[in-house]
Amino acid sequence: QVQLVESGGGLVQAGDSLRLSCAASGRTFSPDAMGWFRQAPEKEREFVGRISWSSGSLVYASSVKGRFTISRDNAKNTVYLQMNSLKPEDTAVYYCAYSPGIVAGTRRYDYWGQGTQVTVSS
Repeated sequence: QVQLVESGGGLVQAGDSLRLSCAASGRTFSPDAMGWFRQAPEKEREFVGRISWSSGSLVYASSVKGRFTISRDNAKNTVYLQMNSLKPEDTAVYYCAYSPGIVAGTRRYDYWGQGTQVTVSS
């Protein structure tokens, strides 16, 4: 079992920055990758990006590329999402998720945090 706890959300103005953290615990923490997702009101959950836990390779959604940066601290079992140049359309609940790998061609995410609210005012 893996537990994920996000923190760092808040209310900011457009153009500001925030850094979200996702701290993981559990005896079996050994992800293939850690992902970040977000969900705005009345919208479907959206992929933000992910980081390979071993290699550190990164993938980002086009909507955040160049503004958001994912990093990790393997020793602390923590993944971060640095968000710069925030826009009102970035307003959402942000979730981190644990991926054990790819199954039948699809990346699987088995564990999710409770989410942290990010609100960007114009």
